[in-house]
Amino acid sequence: MAHMASIPKAADLAALSVAERLDLMDQIWESLEPSADAVPLPEWHRTVNEHRLRALEADGNLGRPAEEVLLELKSRL
Repeated sequence: MAHMASIPKAADLAALSVAERLDLMDQIWESLEPSADAVPLPEWHRTVNEHRLRALEADGNLGRPAEEVLLELKSRL
């Protein structure tokens, strides 16, 4: 494991604004992408995914585009 200069403590993180914490979470999430294959997929994830895929194939409803849903949600604010 590579050594980090410092890992922020919970109190330091709490001092950040919500936007700053969300940005930090996003950066951490993106940093995990290259190593996604290193994390084993639990069997229950496969089971849930297979169930959802079968339900989608049976229903045929692909839902709505994310952009459309986001615009609708923003209009409600």
